[in-house]
Formats: sequence, C-alpha cells, structure tokens
Amino acid sequence: MVPKHLTSINDVAAASWDGLLAADYPFLSHGFIRALEDSGAVCAASGWQPAHRVVERDGQLQALLPLYLKDHSWGEYVFDWQWADAWERAGRAYYPKYLSAAPFSPVQGPRLVARDAEAAGALLDSLDGDLQAQRVSSLHLLFNTGAENDWLAQRGWLQRLGCQFHWYNREYTSFDDFLAACNSRKRKNFRKERQAIREQDIHFRWLTGEQLDAAAWAQFYPFYAATYYKRGQEPYLPPAFFTLLSSYCNANVRLLFAMQGERAVAGALFLVGGDTLYGRYWGCLEEYDRLHFETCFYQGMERCIAEGLKRFDAGAQGEHKLVRGFEPVLTQSWHKLQPGLHEAVGDFLLRERAGVEAYREDALSYLPFRRADQ
Repeated sequence: MVPKHLTSINDVAAASWDGLLAADYPFLSHGFIRALEDSGAVCAASGWQPAHRVVERDGQLQALLPLYLKDHSWGEYVFDWQWADAWERAGRAYYPKYLSAAPFSPVQGPRLVARDAEAAGALLDSLDGDLQAQRVSSLHLLFNTGAENDWLAQRGWLQRLGCQFHWYNREYTSFDDFLAACNSRKRKNFRKERQAIREQDIHFRWLTGEQLDAAAWAQFYPFYAATYYKRGQEPYLPPAFFTLLSSYCNANVRLLFAMQGERAVAGALFLVGGDTLYGRYWGCLEEYDRLHFETCFYQGMERCIAEGLKRFDAGAQGEHKLVRGFEPVLTQSWHKLQPGLHEAVGDFLLRERAGVEAYREDALSYLPFRRADQ
C-alpha cells in the first residue's frame, strides 16, 4: 500500500474521510478541516500547508492522517521553540517540519486513524522516508488520545506529556448539584462571582442551528479578534472560517453572547462532540467584573448539564481553572526528529516528564471539592 499525499482535504470525499473516522470529534472532521482550508486560515502562505496522508485499498480508505508542512511553530500549543533554536544554532534548518494536529485547537482526539496495523505502518513509513531524505527536520503528532501510541513507539517516536484542566459532569442535574460537591468556602466564592454578573445586568443568549446566521457571526468576530489584538497579534482565523464552520459543522456549534440589555458585550464559541463540550474562542471589547469566568466556565458547565455532556474542555491553559473545579489531566504528543536532535530531545523529555507528573499531583490539592471528612 502506497500512501497518497493530499494537497487539500477536498481531494478526498467527505463520506470516506468521516466514515473511517467513525467518531463524533469535530476537530478532525472533513467539514472542520475544509472550513480551515476554504477560508484560507491554513495554506502555504499562512505557514500551514496541507499535506494530508491517506492509504487506500480496493478503492476504500484504510488510514488517514491530517498533516501540515509547517515553516513556523505558531498555533500549536506544544512548544518546540527551544528545539528549533538549538538546531538552527547547530547550522541546520528546523523548518519545514511535519505536524499532525487540529490547527489552532489544543484538543485531545484521534490523529492517525487506521483500519489495521498494516495500513498505519504504511502511512508512518512514508513519513519516515521524508525524514530520512531530510525533506523535513522532524515529525510531530499533537494531543492524541492514545490509539496510535504503540504504532508510534515501535518506530521510535518520543512521547511528551503536558497538562490541561477539564471539568467533569458527575451526573449533576443543576449547577447547585456541582456547588454541593464543593467545600463551603468555594461555594461562597462561586456564588459571589455569579452575583457580580447579575449586578451588572448581564444575561446570556445561546445560539444554535438556524440561529447561526451571517449576522450572528458578524457580531461575534470582533470579540474573537479583540483577544488577539490585545496581545499585539493578528487573529489566526478570518471571518470566513466561522461562517464556513457553521455551514459544514452546524450541529456541533454553540455560540454564546453575554448581553447587557439588548447589547452584546462579549462572545464565546463552543463545539460539541460525543460527550464533550469544547470551549474554543472568547473575547470582549470592554472589561466587566468576573465576566470571563461566567462566560467561559460557568455557562459551559451549565450547558454540559443541560445537554447531558460528561466533560468540558475549556482550553489549553489557566491554573485559575483548578479552583473552579477543572481537574488536571495529562495530555500527550509524539515527536521524531533528525539524528542528533532526536537524542537530545529524548533526554530533555525524560527530565520534563517527571516535572509534569509532579505538577499534576500537586494541582489536585487546589480543587474545590469537599473531602470525605467534611
């Protein structure tokens, strides 16, 4: 089996791609990737050149891997800047590199999907061929959930651990049920934060389905873009991405506006897949007391409860999530690099791993839940 190199997700039929994926995971769906490509968010000019790989047998898809040829490390959330700097100082070019990930989305999910080990092996061997031919400096696969681990480890890829914070719906029927699971001091703090929103006369409006029209996205985009402009950066995603996402993945999208009277003062985008709510982008143009916590955390928790979802992934970073009930969760990525750099990175990852595991254990002590003796 010889893998095919795709220069666009549109080179493969949506039914074939999504049929092999066989999971309600929006960030690897044909529609999500197509929205990124059709909007120009990922392309050669943006440093995200599509280079997807698929394996076919008798006209049927046997394996797939979303893949990008990268000439920078922006938008990944697994940081390799030091590796790039070390390789450049050694007189070697770190870019381009291959990256398998959901662009701009540090969310766990499947990456290499295959019907069997033979198809997976053929696909990975093709990547090894490009690495050995020095067409790329390195191979990277980010935020996978583990189905690929054995295939990667057998071929010498290096595992890297990270830590995120996720909230779990323990069969709560209301937000008060969640509060009842917390100690009294934290309950008081949650109520105080939510009361601050009511005192500012802010309420919330969720949009789904046919409500996600062009006017809604035009209203949302300035909030999304403001988050980047405040950091002196250009937004990763153009306005067209959101309207295309709504068209291609409408059932997965949830849009939230914070309203003061009839005026929207903040916006947040969420996606639903399987039993999980994903909080992706948020922004506001003016500052309001506690608005970020309410919009990005508490509203999402209530949405999980209302829709019967089990997990809320609110984004990659933020230790402030711990005291609001988001539990530390180990994440993983995998890497294979040119000889010399590969061994040095392997030594670094062994040392880093112990620190990440210790960090997660320490983070557990900051959770707000009542102990058995309380």
